[in-house]
Amino acid sequence: MAKYSDIKGFTVQTLASDTAASAIDAGSWSSGGTLNVARRNLAGAGTQTAGLAFGGEATPGNTADTEEYNGSSWAEGGDMGTTRKQLSGCGTQTAGLAFGGAAPSLTAATEEYDGSSWTAGGSLSTARKLLGTAGTQTAGLGFGGETPSPTTNATEEYDGSSWTAGGNLNTARQDLGGAGTQTAGLAFGGSTVPPNTANTEKYDGSSWTEVNNMNTARYAVRGAGTQTAALAFGGSPGATETEAWDGTSWSTVAELATPVMLGAGAGAQDAALAFGDSPISGVTQEFSAPSIFGKQVEGQLYFNSTTNAFKETLTDIPGATWASSTNLNTARDSLAGAGVRDLALVFGGTKPAAANETEQWNGSAWTEMNNLNTARANQAGFGTYTAAIGAASPGSPKAITESWNGTNWTEVNDMNNERYILPGAGTQTAGIIFGGLGPPSKTNTETWDGTNWTEVNDMNTARYGIAGTGTQTAAQAAGGQTGTSNEAKNEEWDGSSWTETTDMNTGRERPRSSGTTKSSIVFGGGADPGSTAKTEFWNGTSWTEVADLSSAVSQHYGSGTNSNAAYSAGGSPGPTASVEHWTATLGNKTITAS
Repeated sequence: MAKYSDIKGFTVQTLASDTAASAIDAGSWSSGGTLNVARRNLAGAGTQTAGLAFGGEATPGNTADTEEYNGSSWAEGGDMGTTRKQLSGCGTQTAGLAFGGAAPSLTAATEEYDGSSWTAGGSLSTARKLLGTAGTQTAGLGFGGETPSPTTNATEEYDGSSWTAGGNLNTARQDLGGAGTQTAGLAFGGSTVPPNTANTEKYDGSSWTEVNNMNTARYAVRGAGTQTAALAFGGSPGATETEAWDGTSWSTVAELATPVMLGAGAGAQDAALAFGDSPISGVTQEFSAPSIFGKQVEGQLYFNSTTNAFKETLTDIPGATWASSTNLNTARDSLAGAGVRDLALVFGGTKPAAANETEQWNGSAWTEMNNLNTARANQAGFGTYTAAIGAASPGSPKAITESWNGTNWTEVNDMNNERYILPGAGTQTAGIIFGGLGPPSKTNTETWDGTNWTEVNDMNTARYGIAGTGTQTAAQAAGGQTGTSNEAKNEEWDGSSWTETTDMNTGRERPRSSGTTKSSIVFGGGADPGSTAKTEFWNGTSWTEVADLSSAVSQHYGSGTNSNAAYSAGGSPGPTASVEHWTATLGNKTITAS
């Protein structure tokens, strides 16, 4: 007789541990061999199985002690010539470089290690301590730090015998993390005295470029790896927090088992070493990423035999967070845009006069592009970063439409109804706009076919300052304002008519949204009193409050999807250049009986 499970059942994979997005996400910290001389404010170099620790602050006083790590224990090496703390280092266990620090006053001294002893090298141009570092003994890089001034942006390059000036950091800071090489370096975190910073910059051998920020601003952060695959760990605050850099953005991975504050780091992203700590300690920890792991796949079901739990892998929208990104070149509010989070276009706005500036985001930097023909704000925008539409203008409401081809803006056919403060959705050849202010508030809906605007069925509730997302045949209109009242209303467009659905939790005007009619987020906006930082998630049926923006904002621009979104600039209360990115990753959720 056939079993019911044979007829209706299916096989569920059994795993000893949860699946992960990558080997780095599956990585973890474990204890290593303890330093022979407990210390803090030391420097490090080398790899996880051939590490080097030197200098620092021990008990009592500073030390010149050097130790070599073999992957399990530390052994004494030759002492440095200059006793010092708060120094920097790079290179390998048999070709190390030490420079700067306090001995006890600031020093420019440089020393080279050959695997057994240290010899003097060329001095830094400027005595300083708490520098970031990258590179090798014959191609070293030192940046930032503290001179007699609390912070500096100076960079110096070492050629094996002398230091020369390199390009300055964009953000002057001290006690920052570093990774990479002399021609492909990475600088992150640090202190601007005060506050702490999350800024990340990459070096090409001559100049620094700002890229996406860390998730947590901190100083005394330590690093390992390369410019495209780095690990940042420890520091204050969050001395156990670890972040991985993939060449574009930072993500949070396994925390240190023991906090590291004023320690040192070495190694690679998938095989890093952390040692020393404050208070003075000899603790060593090793980060290792497995060569074999269970890869996360959305929709996957499995049984974790270690925790005795059934799991499902889903995009974790409720667990997503906002993080600061690179600022726009021009501060403004009431701007429009098109594209997705990592390939975006923003245009127009107020600064406080009407703006015509256009900027394009390629995932790492904003570039100024050719201007709009007509400076304006509060227009609808939709399409991609190389093929966009901007429609409407404030003041005396106008119906101007311009089309973007990736290089230039061209005026095309006007809208049928003059209005502004309205949203748009769709593509350059299949778009939709709805609502807006005439005055009064409008219910009008128009579709765009790449050449002409066509009036279609009106919305149910007249309003302006709506959050709009979706496509020409499946759009969402959330929030907005009718007269002086902020609205929580939500309507969905099915290609022919609008239907009222469940209201948001918080009524607001000029919020922004991203996603689809079945899954979206709405964020920011004007909510009495003032602006709000609230973000709400729509699952197609109901709204749930999720992580707030870092700052309350309205009259901003939003783009992307429900799991990868961005807001750009806006008013909070005045024009800003700030940008934040929303990121949701896959998560393993325990299936429970209800």
